[in-house]
Amino acid sequence: MDNYIVSARKYRPTTFQSVVGQKALVQTLKAAVATRKLAHAYLFCGTRGVGKTTCARIFAKTINCMHPTPDGEACNECESCRAFNEQRSLNIMELDAASNNSVEDIRQLIDKVRIPPQLGQYKVYIIDEVHMLSTAAFNAFLKTLEEPPHHAIFILATTEKHKLLPTILSRCQIYDFQRITLTDIAEHLRYVATQEGIAAEDEALNIIAQKADGGMRDALSIFDQVASSSGGNITYQSAIDNLNILDYDYYFRLTDALLGNQVPQALMIFDEVLRAGFAAQLFINGLSSHFRDLMVSRDAVTRPLLEVGAGIAERYAEQSARCSNAFLYQAMDLSNRCDLDYRISNNKRLLVELMLIKICQLSASPTQQSQAAPSIQRITPATTTANPTTAARPTAAKTNSSATSTYTPPTATPAVASEPRVRFTPPPPPPTTPSTRSSVADKSFSIKNRGFQNEIQKSAPVKTVAVEMNERFTQEQLESAWLQFAHNVSSETFLSQTMQSCMPQLINALDFEVVVDNRGQVDRLNARATDLLSFLRTALKNSHIEMYVRESEKQERRRAYSPGERFVLMAEKNPDLNLLKEAFSLELA
Repeated sequence: MDNYIVSARKYRPTTFQSVVGQKALVQTLKAAVATRKLAHAYLFCGTRGVGKTTCARIFAKTINCMHPTPDGEACNECESCRAFNEQRSLNIMELDAASNNSVEDIRQLIDKVRIPPQLGQYKVYIIDEVHMLSTAAFNAFLKTLEEPPHHAIFILATTEKHKLLPTILSRCQIYDFQRITLTDIAEHLRYVATQEGIAAEDEALNIIAQKADGGMRDALSIFDQVASSSGGNITYQSAIDNLNILDYDYYFRLTDALLGNQVPQALMIFDEVLRAGFAAQLFINGLSSHFRDLMVSRDAVTRPLLEVGAGIAERYAEQSARCSNAFLYQAMDLSNRCDLDYRISNNKRLLVELMLIKICQLSASPTQQSQAAPSIQRITPATTTANPTTAARPTAAKTNSSATSTYTPPTATPAVASEPRVRFTPPPPPPTTPSTRSSVADKSFSIKNRGFQNEIQKSAPVKTVAVEMNERFTQEQLESAWLQFAHNVSSETFLSQTMQSCMPQLINALDFEVVVDNRGQVDRLNARATDLLSFLRTALKNSHIEMYVRESEKQERRRAYSPGERFVLMAEKNPDLNLLKEAFSLELA
């Protein structure tokens, strides 16, 4: 037990050939050694655990090797190689810039650079985490880094290249280390397991590789952890238990429930995940990744993007065949929105459950969607009576895909303190040819509001085929379409400014309200109501949108401040404005 060495150290590469996942970069370094075309400064950058320091050590050993192999590897037999392997070489020095980042530390390093090597041709200085050096230390290091002695070679390693000064970058040959792929990590873990006599399932090794996130050192550390807790028999179940990872099975069962529009089963699976101790946001991220993997599984071209084992890949292929592209696209969008809204939500569990319910509705049949959706009501004028001066009360038809029913709306209450709201319903389009005209008598109806009455005469409807659109829309989509119309009528300055300052607010799924400041704005919106509603219905793909406009009450109106009053209010929040005004003798225009 006393001689135990962790796998990350025991299986650390000592030759270029044993480096995993950096084939192209290794070939470049080996070619430089073979041709003896060595730069005086190198910069190795990349994420943690991808082999930066390891390659720097191998490179330093190889360039000092007295008998390198034809392919650019160290011989491991000469005195220089043996000294390096026994960690007694004086030609290779490592400096941790995280703890030695001052100007004095760099000056000491510069003094050592002047001393030539006693054995071999080069003295190699490896500076790890070089981005931690202070600006003063960087500036002190610049001259030596640009023109070092012929026997000195610097190898800088960093995980954050963007923090280095451009003057440092321009003096180095830059090598970017890529993240190690899941396949390469899993193969190396399989080799380590074989060497250690540990039984390991392929799916378990894939899970460890995913958890490592492209870092071989992390993968080996996790491998040791799982191997220790599982008694030398690494299974898929032991891996997910030790690493606190949500099993694929949760997401496969949940997707089956979502595809079947089984809301209760979907909610119970989510509750099962929470009772297992997993955070809701972890569940959301995993569900988004699951939908993404289903999407790439549907096409042979994108299938290589699926980074899972063979057994799991078959389950993805089977389930993705039962999912449509439209379902996956909308499901990914809903899960992504839920992830963005999660932090600001006060009821996080309800937020996730609403997301699951919405995804269930994506696979619902038209009948189920019409039953779940809010009822759509449209006001249609009734036929006038024999007395032309008397307007008939309108009736409303509640339409859906299965049945039609009528009802009589309640009469508006006459005595209300607030301003009235006017509902605008544009008339149907005129007939295209004389043959399409109907002989139906003219109809009229009246809208009774609080405090006044508008008489709207409507001509006989035309017998045209109307396309019903019933797509749902959000407050953000309504505001976007509203501002687009305001932009389209920018030549009508009063109307455009009114629409930009008075934004609509949804009352329910189909109706919205606009609160304006004065009667002139009401009249202007009334005059363009037909064009506005026609544009909104087309843009939002819903034929049943209705608009209410009312003048704001006194307590709702915003006071129009003069420039002087506005300055006083701003100065109360920022007293420095008064100092600025006095210093420059400013006056308000």
